[in-house]
Amino acid sequence: MKDRLTDALYGLGWSTVKKLPEPVAERLGRTIADAAWKRRGKGVLRLEANLARVVPDATPQRLAELSRAGMRSYLRYWMESFRLPSWSRERIKDGVDVKDLHHLTDGLAAGKGAVVALPHLANWDLAGAWVTTRLETPFTTVAERLKPETLYDRFVAYRESLGMEVLPHTGGSAFGTLARRLRAGGLVCLVADRDLSASGVEVKFFGESARMPGGPAMLAQQTGALLLPVTLWYDGAMMRGRIHPPVDVPETGTRAEKTSVMTQALADAFATGIADHPEDWHMLQRLWLADLEPRPGGTAAGEPS
Repeated sequence: MKDRLTDALYGLGWSTVKKLPEPVAERLGRTIADAAWKRRGKGVLRLEANLARVVPDATPQRLAELSRAGMRSYLRYWMESFRLPSWSRERIKDGVDVKDLHHLTDGLAAGKGAVVALPHLANWDLAGAWVTTRLETPFTTVAERLKPETLYDRFVAYRESLGMEVLPHTGGSAFGTLARRLRAGGLVCLVADRDLSASGVEVKFFGESARMPGGPAMLAQQTGALLLPVTLWYDGAMMRGRIHPPVDVPETGTRAEKTSVMTQALADAFATGIADHPEDWHMLQRLWLADLEPRPGGTAAGEPS
């Protein structure tokens, strides 16, 4: 029953919210965000605890302000995502501005392929739509298998409508397909600030240990593609982004050692963007190892996105 209700609510969002006048949708998003923030539920408390690591000198009042702004940013992401399929190409093109775009366009022009890795900042779906629309460049990504299956199908259909090729996160075949796309000079985009498998690479993130997926670094090593960290943020009606310099493959070390170094470099770039715009980091789940529940045998258990 809970799965069916969840699927129905998302379906209502995509069918109804996109038909609302934009000011009405914006007010609705803020109203929902403020109501959720006032309830002080588990997600809001987790967001606040995560932000306390990002802004360690923040007072309780400042943390509360940040978490409220964070919930508004998070609901803005959802309102935009429900409405994106109805946006014009011009609206998508004009709604995003990206700094240092040459890191990506030069690499693709050279036929090297590129892995773009992003944290959960601002609206990564809008960034993807901008890539397929403004740059006219298709790309491949992966999606977590949500329950119920009908909800996962909705997300796949939504992202495919924006011009993305979407592969399931589970099943074991995604890595090989991504590698083939990169060897052909293609583009792969991955949200990569949280490990879904609990077997990722341990990194230092805002001074504490966390795990992040090693896939982006491994793909870059195996295919010779560029590895590009990207961070996003909202700026009024616009969304802005920055493509950070490529993460180099270390000249020495085992594959695991190289993956560790490269994933740490991604974490450092993500931390820079998150510290600059903490209110736009939509991390309402546990991330740091100290917060994860222990599994039998001593490993840490994550939570679904």
